[in-house]
Amino acid sequence: MNDEPIVTLHGERALIDRAGHLFAGTRHEFLVAAADPLTWSAGVRTAFAAGLRPATEPGGLALRKLYTPEALPDARAERRLARMAAGGAHIRICSAPLVQETIVLDRRVAILAGAPGAGPRTYTVIRAPDVVAGLRSLVQAAWESSPDLDAHLLRRAPALGADARRILRTLGAGHTDEAAARHLGMSLRTYRRRVAELMETLGATSRFQAGLRARELEGGLRAG
Repeated sequence: MNDEPIVTLHGERALIDRAGHLFAGTRHEFLVAAADPLTWSAGVRTAFAAGLRPATEPGGLALRKLYTPEALPDARAERRLARMAAGGAHIRICSAPLVQETIVLDRRVAILAGAPGAGPRTYTVIRAPDVVAGLRSLVQAAWESSPDLDAHLLRRAPALGADARRILRTLGAGHTDEAAARHLGMSLRTYRRRVAELMETLGATSRFQAGLRARELEGGLRAG
């Protein structure tokens, strides 16, 4: 790919073939803004698998990803973003709509994703310094005003009644079902049914996850 200030490419394959080397040349900041993690994930994974991975400097690469709540439609999506965060990405959730899904590499290159349609998606690679700076400033402003992933999830914690909060406390304390049911004055069958309902509400796939969620909500439980 030459040094043209603005080039539009059609499809992820063209993006990787003609602009993948730009990912490999990134050393300081990899900034992503997207409504849907899948907008960039397939192309970026393909580039990384081909060895076009950012070369980190001693200070480390700042990998920042800004998503809208559309990226969190269900518990599975939440777990996907949590895995990204555990892998070293800094993730924030922006409540305002994003004008454009964007990647900015080291403040020198911006890549804009076109709207999805019937044909190959377009990707516009921009090298013009003033345009790149302007796009980065827009993403940066949204980043600074957005909470991180954990804070966003806690803010939208489900509304729970007093009984549900008491059950969550027993899960967090690690009581056996028999001891918890006895403590709460419920039959064992009722307690287990309520636990299953709570796990579904919290998007937990195990008692352990539900117990962790209980600890995350500890402040709210005390308030209740």
